[in-house]
Amino acid sequence: MSLKENDLHDLIEHIFEVDSYASKMGNDKDIVVLSFTVEDKEPAEDLVNFVERGYDFVLDADASPGELDDGKYKVFVELERTKRVAEQIQEIMYGLSNLTGNKDFKFRYYKSFNSLPLDNLNEMIPTSPNDYEIKIKENSLNNFSNFFNKSYLESISVDNDDLVFQKKYAEPLRMRIKGFGSRSEVYESLPGRIMIENKDIAESLYLTKYIGNYNITKINQTFVFENGNFAVALEKL
Repeated sequence: MSLKENDLHDLIEHIFEVDSYASKMGNDKDIVVLSFTVEDKEPAEDLVNFVERGYDFVLDADASPGELDDGKYKVFVELERTKRVAEQIQEIMYGLSNLTGNKDFKFRYYKSFNSLPLDNLNEMIPTSPNDYEIKIKENSLNNFSNFFNKSYLESISVDNDDLVFQKKYAEPLRMRIKGFGSRSEVYESLPGRIMIENKDIAESLYLTKYIGNYNITKINQTFVFENGNFAVALEKL
């Protein structure tokens, strides 16, 4: 049965990832991998069928064999890395907008903190093997795994606009991403005053013990983590 408009309404998360996962078809420098998070197994299979049947430039589409920790599924779509790849992704997303009713899809490139509107696809996605290798090296500065390289954590993952920290023998800690960049840019972007009450200091100390030895400053309800000349602003949920 073919899918109709809004058949996947609210079933595909509004942020998808590009080049965050390894290709199973070939070398990552030659293939772009899109990854979508889907609410359940059946809509994940529907998405795979829709992409494979609807777009002849798609090399492969596949769903994760089992559910993720939160019960959701991943769908992976592989495309050849060419000068047309951003245009091809836009074409797929136009189709998904009709199926989901979502006109505000965003993407996250590699392990970036920031999610971006689709208008940035041309600028962000490398279109040749050489450009890919350069982009991955540049992107290491805006990479949550590298930023938290001094952490005590077992894992760090991104779920839409949130970072999810997992420490051994502890409950996961979820924080909303509010900004990333140079220290000066991040501090300038946050209105309000530095919080230095006892409870604020206690919260910062808790985050240091949970996440790692970072300089943490609380501004209103936002915590700024510093690593060298860079900083990320996170808000507790």
